[in-house]
Amino acid sequence: MADVADDPLYPWLCSIMNAYDDYDDNNGTGGHLEKLLEGCVNFFQNDDRYKDDIRLLKIWIIHADVIQDFDEIFKLMEERKMFLSHSLLYESYAIYLEAKGRLLEAHRIYQLGITRKAEPLETLKKMHALFLDRLTGIMKTFSKDEIVVHESGDNLTRPWSASVIKDLLEKIKSRLLKYNGYHAINKVYTGRVALPSLKNVSRNKVIELGGQKYQIIGCAGTGAFAQVFKAYVDRDPSDVVALKIQRPPFPWEFYMYRQLDQRISDVERANFGFAHRAHVYSDCSVLVCDFLAHGTLQDAINCYVVTGQSMEEVLCMYYTIEMLHMLENMHSVGILHGDFKPDNLLVRYSSDELTEDGYPERAGPWSHQGLCLVDWGRGIDLRLFPAGTKLKGDCRTSGFRCVEMQENRPWTFQVDTYGLCVIVHMLLHGSYMTIEKKVQSDGNFLYMPKSSLKRYWKTDLWNGLFTELLNIGCVEDDTSVLRSLRKSFENYFSESPALIKKLKQLLVKQRASLCSAR
Repeated sequence: MADVADDPLYPWLCSIMNAYDDYDDNNGTGGHLEKLLEGCVNFFQNDDRYKDDIRLLKIWIIHADVIQDFDEIFKLMEERKMFLSHSLLYESYAIYLEAKGRLLEAHRIYQLGITRKAEPLETLKKMHALFLDRLTGIMKTFSKDEIVVHESGDNLTRPWSASVIKDLLEKIKSRLLKYNGYHAINKVYTGRVALPSLKNVSRNKVIELGGQKYQIIGCAGTGAFAQVFKAYVDRDPSDVVALKIQRPPFPWEFYMYRQLDQRISDVERANFGFAHRAHVYSDCSVLVCDFLAHGTLQDAINCYVVTGQSMEEVLCMYYTIEMLHMLENMHSVGILHGDFKPDNLLVRYSSDELTEDGYPERAGPWSHQGLCLVDWGRGIDLRLFPAGTKLKGDCRTSGFRCVEMQENRPWTFQVDTYGLCVIVHMLLHGSYMTIEKKVQSDGNFLYMPKSSLKRYWKTDLWNGLFTELLNIGCVEDDTSVLRSLRKSFENYFSESPALIKKLKQLLVKQRASLCSAR
């Protein structure tokens, strides 16, 4: 038995064991256990003697289970480098993710632990194998690449499932290796600065990738599997890039960027972000992308929300036209984004002064003004599937699940068009969209937003957009609908030159506001 003086954790373990034996959330005893767990992890989280003690890890796991927030607990473990060599950490988090239905994330957590050779490694591998067996059981009606033919004759696939992504990566492997900027290194990253050690507070650290040095300036964003850093190339402030560091390695996003290079015209290419290169190691991958400094469409929306104001309708129309044009271009070449939301839309500003006569043709400075769609990790290349394939699966992004996802029906382009509708609703109302199913006189039904449009808005245009895109269904091609909607808004602009003048003024004002806030 451990000596109490030498092992201050021991009394905590005894108290927690007793509280756990008495634990019954239905009679109110759960609060005592929760307080004990929280007190214990807070007391020892900075004690280096215990950062690899499996007993404390088990306390953390029980704590995560009780508060039902393993995501934050795992993130904390990563940041503080606690228990990363124990397979139990990855097993427990993966089981939690599987229970939540987040199967792809669970698969990647198992892979992360195996890549790190967490001990006991064989146990972790067996747990992963059992997980894959369960997946096979769940999807036993699907073929190897999870494409099935229903009685209707429709092909169906789950583009975000672990097995489909694995098969697709194998399918495109030879192409990836030939792409300019793709560097596959079949070993862990061994630079002087460990990539996993980079945190939100990292500044001025220099990392080297493929002979190129990058000076980290700050963190531009973080998620469960990736962090994005702003960096100078060779310490040159005029050469700024975004470094997206992802664990486990995930080369799919680079593939999607190269499809955009090949399929989107040069005139439109700046609307979709650009990846210069990808460095894919066995433990992580680094995507080197363009960095845009003016914030996101979400930032622009928030500028109005925090002051209790609404974005001017002419500005809402401008961004709606930009998004319709964007989806029209990418859908016409078989590309879906899969995560179309305002924080993935970077705002672009022209370095030259906008002119009123160039807007209709998007000429001159207007060609450098607009939006840029980034974060292609959930992108879908429809050309990798048989013609007519429909898709299933839930994006699990609150507020952006299309009608078909909500009702467990197949979808295709709706994953993006529904996102566009939500963003338009946010532009107009400053809030997420909720929809209702309205029964029509002929017995059919129509999906529409619950929020009412203001009477002085161009309600015919907005109602037309929501009616078309929320009820579009699984069509073979949605570009004609997108084009028709875009032109209806553009025609309204062309009928009133004063609107373009007002738009120009609002964009100048918005740029000043966003830049001053960053």
